Amino acid sequence: MASLHRVEDTLAFGADREAAKAAMIMLHGRGATPESMAPLAQAFGRDDILYLLPRAAGNTWYPNSFLAPIEANEPWLSSALSIVGALVSRLEGDGFAAARIGIAGFSQGACLTSEFAARNARRYGLIAALTGGVIGPPGTPRNYFGSLDGTPVFLGCGDIDFHVPLERVHETRNVFTALGANVDMRIYPGMGHTVNDDEVSAVAAMLSTIAEE
Repeated sequence: MASLHRVEDTLAFGADREAAKAAMIMLHGRGATPESMAPLAQAFGRDDILYLLPRAAGNTWYPNSFLAPIEANEPWLSSALSIVGALVSRLEGDGFAAARIGIAGFSQGACLTSEFAARNARRYGLIAALTGGVIGPPGTPRNYFGSLDGTPVFLGCGDIDFHVPLERVHETRNVFTALGANVDMRIYPGMGHTVNDDEVSAVAAMLSTIAEE
């Protein structure tokens, strides 16, 4: 399958590869751009991290809701997952151990982050899904394999988000717990489709841990 999304369209900023203590792949939401994730990365307050921000073709990783049948989001979903995998491999080739690689996303990017981590379970530095969850309609079999081996996972979401049902966030927590992750799930009463300061602080603390080990 020809790639719909292009790894060549990835934006890199922050520390250069030689100086960086850790790396973060950050996935934007539907209708957004990698540039829209830069302020979030800057809010983590570290200048020793290499950030890789891939760009979705047409500013969307897949066309339909993450709750739609998986086949309805193909081949875009497989292409998007392959981009994340390619970036992980690139970072490993540049000398970053997987335990120093974080993957984070917001909204559609959070769903992509969750699904990638579940399908490619191993020890990462951190996984952060800000308003999202694993992909597929209710009742999707969660036959994931491997182990996240204690990977810190942060799940944050409002309890009234109109895109992400609360049940899916709980399901995602259960998936990651079963895969051996160390899950921190925080549900924020009354919060809409956004990222709040507590989430930024939580992910920043996780990032500091992997950068300073």
